Amino acid sequence: MYVAVKGGEKAIRNAHQLLTKRRRGDTGVPALTLDQIAEQLAISVARVMGEGSLYDEQLAALAIKQARGDLIEAAFLIRAYRTTLPRFGYSQPIDTGKMLVERRISATYKDLPGGQLLGPTFDYSHRLLDFALAAEADGEIEAPVRRTPIDEPMPRVTDLLDDEGLMEADPVSAEDAPVGDLTREPLSFPADRDLRLQNLARGDEGFLLSLAYSSQRGYGRTHPFTGEIRYGAVEVEFFAEELGFAVSLGTIKVTECQMVNQFQGTAKSSPKFTRGYGLVFGQVERKAMAMSMVDRALRWEELGEEQVAPVQDTEFVMSHSDNIQATGFVEHLKLPHYVDFQAELELVRRMRGEWFAAREAEEKASRNQKEAAE
Repeated sequence: MYVAVKGGEKAIRNAHQLLTKRRRGDTGVPALTLDQIAEQLAISVARVMGEGSLYDEQLAALAIKQARGDLIEAAFLIRAYRTTLPRFGYSQPIDTGKMLVERRISATYKDLPGGQLLGPTFDYSHRLLDFALAAEADGEIEAPVRRTPIDEPMPRVTDLLDDEGLMEADPVSAEDAPVGDLTREPLSFPADRDLRLQNLARGDEGFLLSLAYSSQRGYGRTHPFTGEIRYGAVEVEFFAEELGFAVSLGTIKVTECQMVNQFQGTAKSSPKFTRGYGLVFGQVERKAMAMSMVDRALRWEELGEEQVAPVQDTEFVMSHSDNIQATGFVEHLKLPHYVDFQAELELVRRMRGEWFAAREAEEKASRNQKEAAE
């Protein structure tokens, strides 16, 4: 951990005051409320909750406001706050099969049991600036044909493929199998899939997106189909020991993605489709898709494939996906390094002196040889 040195306390106080002033901006413009941020910047809020490892829309909105819109700084604030909270235990695994679905699409089957549900999405919009949004108020919004989420059963696409024996079995762990917790234990290797998925779920969206893109371009040999993306609300339950049964804590909104990838099979396994899995807070589909693609690439060893690309290197991916850790390591360079630099400066000066002395000696020896030859 890098800790800022003390010194220049008056300048630091002034910097804090200036930051507060810049954060507020023109006082003639109404200040942003947390409800405005949570409701109107929902995707940013979801990203901060995911990378900050804490589901709380109001706290994420507060962090975004405090960070002046810097989402990585906001996620840092959320993680720091999370460490102060008491831990009562672990919730039950959420059942996304019972999701109150707001959006559900598949790129593999047009006609699905339960149907395709486009929901709120940018996918079919023109990438043109809408200057009507620059008005003081957006005005009345036309109500969509269907406004309520769907709670009817929606079988997963992977289940449809599994009915034909075309999909690999979903890995199931024993109920008493230990599950890692990256929020309590430091990252270590080798890392099983439980830790890998935790790491990816709170990893930097841009980093995962780049890795997923690299795998599509041949650096990892995965060019999948989007089996299914679903977004909606799921119930979170906690098993209360004193009651002897699980109680509901409320609902959270999540995006789940399952990628379907062709697998040629091995001597012990027939050709079939394999899966990659992604699950994130809120409607952050790009992150869920990238996560599922990286998850599939990291499974190369268990599927008997060859490791040929960075996206398949578990230690490389997991050690560099955390933007909070990366931020600390990069931005600590802004802190004073006066003593270290002076040591480097003296070292470079000495090496330069030795280098010039050696060159001078070589030139002198060369001149002596020429004079001797003449």
